[in-house]
Order: sequence, then C-alpha cells, then structure tokens
Amino acid sequence: MKSVAVEQGLTPVKQYLEERGCQVVDMTADQHSQPGVCAIVITGADKNVMGIQTVVNNVPVISADGLSPEDVYDRVQEFIH
Repeated sequence: MKSVAVEQGLTPVKQYLEERGCQVVDMTADQHSQPGVCAIVITGADKNVMGIQTVVNNVPVISADGLSPEDVYDRVQEFIH
C-alpha cells in the first residue's frame, strides 16, 4: 500500500487522512527516497508561497498552507492511484 508522508505539525491533516483509509507516516529528512511514499504533505507556510506542488525525486510535495484537511485529501488522492 502506498503511504503519505506528513510533516510534523499537521495533526489535523494526518488524522483526516488516516480516517479516510490512507496509510500515513511521519515525514523524515530522507522520506522522499523511501519506497512506497506517493506524496509528501508539508506545512508550506514559508516554503511555498504560491501553493505550487513541487516534485522531489518523483514524489509530489503538497503544501497544506491555506488548505483544509479535506482539500489536502483531495490532492493526495490524485497521486495515490
């Protein structure tokens, strides 16, 4: 099963994703290189002002800044399948 790495500090997002059946792991510095991770969710407050998704080693990075947990879930679903 593919998992989603979630940055520390995004507890509501992590809980929402888990409630919807996503396998969620805590993000580590080398998470982008671990197999099975289909997306990384970051706080994005100072990393991505425009809310644009970036790709690190073919793993999409989703900025949760300004998004509800539901919005993050919708974006994650694009990459899980």
